Amino acid sequence: MTVLRWLDRPAEQGVTWGVPWPRGEVLPGTPFALAGPAGERVPVQSWVTATWPDGSVKWSAHAAGPQKSPSATYELRPGDTPAEPARPVVVTREGGALHVGTGAVTWTIEEGGDTLARSVTVPAAGGEREIVRDVRLVSLHQDRPTPDEDGSVTRERATGRVTRVTVEQDGPVRAVVRLDGDHGDRRKADGTQGERRNGGGRGARLPFTVRLYFYAGAADVRVVHSFVWDGDPRRDFLAGLGLRADVIMRDGPHDRHVRLAGPDGGFLTEAVRGLTGLRRDPGERVRRAQVEGRPCGPIGNPEVSGRLHLIPTWSDYTLDQTSADGFVLRKRTAEGHAWVTIPAGTRSAGYGYVGGVSGGLAFGLRDFWRLHPTRLDVRGAATDLATATVWLWSPSAPAMDLRFWHDGMGQDTFAEQLEGLEISYEDHEPGFGDAHGVARTHELTLRVHDATPPSADLAAHAAAMNDPALLTAAPERIRAAGVFGDWDVPDRSTPARAAIEDRLDFLFDLYVREREQRRWYGFWDYGDVMHTYDADRHTWRYDVGGYAWDNSELSPDLWLWYQYLRTGRHDVFRFAEAMTRHTGEVDVYHLGRWKGLGSRHNVQHWGCSCKQLRISNAVYRRLFYFLTADERTGDLLDELAVPEETFLAVDPLRKVRDDVYTPDPSALSVGLGADWGALAAAWLTRWERHGDERARDRLLGTMAGIGALPHGFLTGEARLDLATGRFDTSRDAIAVSHLSAVFGLPEMCSELIALELDVPGFERAWLDYCRLYLAPAAEQEAEVGQALRGISLVQAHSRLAAYASARSADPGQAAVLAARAWRKFRLDEDDQLNRNELQREPDWRLTRVAGPHVLAPVEEAAFVSTNDAAQYGLAAIQNLALVRDHLPEE
Repeated sequence: MTVLRWLDRPAEQGVTWGVPWPRGEVLPGTPFALAGPAGERVPVQSWVTATWPDGSVKWSAHAAGPQKSPSATYELRPGDTPAEPARPVVVTREGGALHVGTGAVTWTIEEGGDTLARSVTVPAAGGEREIVRDVRLVSLHQDRPTPDEDGSVTRERATGRVTRVTVEQDGPVRAVVRLDGDHGDRRKADGTQGERRNGGGRGARLPFTVRLYFYAGAADVRVVHSFVWDGDPRRDFLAGLGLRADVIMRDGPHDRHVRLAGPDGGFLTEAVRGLTGLRRDPGERVRRAQVEGRPCGPIGNPEVSGRLHLIPTWSDYTLDQTSADGFVLRKRTAEGHAWVTIPAGTRSAGYGYVGGVSGGLAFGLRDFWRLHPTRLDVRGAATDLATATVWLWSPSAPAMDLRFWHDGMGQDTFAEQLEGLEISYEDHEPGFGDAHGVARTHELTLRVHDATPPSADLAAHAAAMNDPALLTAAPERIRAAGVFGDWDVPDRSTPARAAIEDRLDFLFDLYVREREQRRWYGFWDYGDVMHTYDADRHTWRYDVGGYAWDNSELSPDLWLWYQYLRTGRHDVFRFAEAMTRHTGEVDVYHLGRWKGLGSRHNVQHWGCSCKQLRISNAVYRRLFYFLTADERTGDLLDELAVPEETFLAVDPLRKVRDDVYTPDPSALSVGLGADWGALAAAWLTRWERHGDERARDRLLGTMAGIGALPHGFLTGEARLDLATGRFDTSRDAIAVSHLSAVFGLPEMCSELIALELDVPGFERAWLDYCRLYLAPAAEQEAEVGQALRGISLVQAHSRLAAYASARSADPGQAAVLAARAWRKFRLDEDDQLNRNELQREPDWRLTRVAGPHVLAPVEEAAFVSTNDAAQYGLAAIQNLALVRDHLPEE
């Protein structure tokens, strides 16, 4: 049995979550039941997301429908028969369409075409009543950027096309329908098709994947939209991207309502034909009913009732979130008439409603203001068919411009470019700063109502959309399952341990504050953090080459996830979730020449010429996937099904004939640190999730190869034969890199060794590396014949010594290694040149900077960089888990 609690607070919505199990405890095919604290049974749907090598369940996933009065905790009971929902999700096929019914709503989804759903209905007397039709994707395109001042551009519009529909789950508690397609051919404003370009193409098609999530008894449907940018940045400029639906308007204009969310749970509350504020009073009962969204009923004042048709109707509304700091609201009576401004606001919750007393549609976008520029539109509310649009990219904003950010510093030759760009820490090759193949995922909600809901209900639904429910096991329970390597729950039992915990909290709180102070928000940016601080300007180096966006450099993703695992904190989870959404989509290529690789840190997320597996690393996604069973993250992991083949895009070429070169698949050079760690993470995850024997073979084969190398991990790199999946073990060299163990390698090696896979030599090879990396030069020379060169990031690598200590069977050696770990973690006087700024700064505190030298007052910690913060966090967490009893108090 496992006790589950809410990540934040009980929520009345459908929920999906993951739970780990100790090896051998849960056998394949075991059912699961869910019960409240008083033993009341709750319908649950369960499936397996990972298995241990012995075939037992490692991770299970579960779904429960919305509960009217959710309990604070639940019990998950393996081996018990699950309860069935009173109103199960039912998926049927009829007439070339899917019909998905939750008991509260039915969606009709065609097997292909220009809609995500053709119709949405609710139960009514005598059958079904249609509320919504033609849920679809729309986009706007330009072939040049939006002019800075004068000039004009022509926009073409397109409607998304669904080419494949897949039912991934069909109930009884949860159904998932996946729709794949692209955003379609462009059409000019007059409806004619745009001209073909030279070569026959029509520009970006923007392939997409949309998933629709249905829960038993739920009226709301979660929509997860992911698209890949496949355009030419010189001539493809996306001017709008949205989800649109038509809403049938049956009621009189005075019984039709529009609701648009502001900040802090507030809503614009208006009727299409307002009866408040008139010169002639329709009566208090009528006014109150209209404001509350109830039927107005008969209007007693004949002066009003007899002249309703003369009162203007407001048909169109727009809420435009142009930045993280403000939105503009406006409305108009009809197209061709002037807009009237409504008071503006700061940060909209991104939720709206259009409909009447006989039904309507609520619609919204999670993280609306954080992902600006965004927009909510209502059009035609005074007609028989209103249209609601959630714009993921607002048409009011300048068109999306993905051109490279500079021209090589104006140098004449490539050599001069490299020489000039080296100063600004920039890896640059012409043509490599290309966004072709990057992606973005958005989460939306569509909820059908059979009457206009109270504003308080809309506020609750908006809050649930922006902070979706999640059930979790306690950190102690996850730790007991033996997953994710070396970590433990916080321990403040001594002053020294408490001091480290305080610093871990300081660093996390700093990045939360910095995200807000520096406005690390926006369509392409939200979720990432900056790399290095500029103390002179009191800002991050957002405009300096490789010092700008971090792109997972030195594993901030892992630091955040391990801090969540050990604390269970809601705010840490949300920060890590946003980073995982960003780094897995925007920083990685999903099609094209670099598919499967990521871009290293840069002013633009895709700007660096280093395309590497260490950025697309599965180790950064797998924690979120297993904790949430998120299908989109599963897609990203599946993209790495054959991760070794990504090296063909970047590995040195061999000459096959005159002027013709090709990658040599029999001699790919693979670094045994960041490269192999990423390969191992992908293979292990593939094996755990799918039972993939090829992935298992590659993983175990390369582990054996490392064990067979004369110097194991100290060899630095080895040649990989793609055909066999094996390393050439004849290399007899020593090459140590300070970056080898800072991209998930320690975490992966710890997991692999804990699996007891019986791979000869592998554990020894890893322990040798852990023992010797920070050992005195004399000890290194005595063991391998030379002192190791390139030793750096000593605080980060302190956790290697801690791991070797924890695995040592010799108490004396264990004590020496543990003392070394803590000495290197703290202020080691022998390593003055290798101490980072965090180690040099004894007094961790914020400094307030204001006045004319900064754009706005800030609180800064100029001694913090993301490299140091992430590795401090990981070293602190793992050292405390491995050698806390050796931590000196002084």
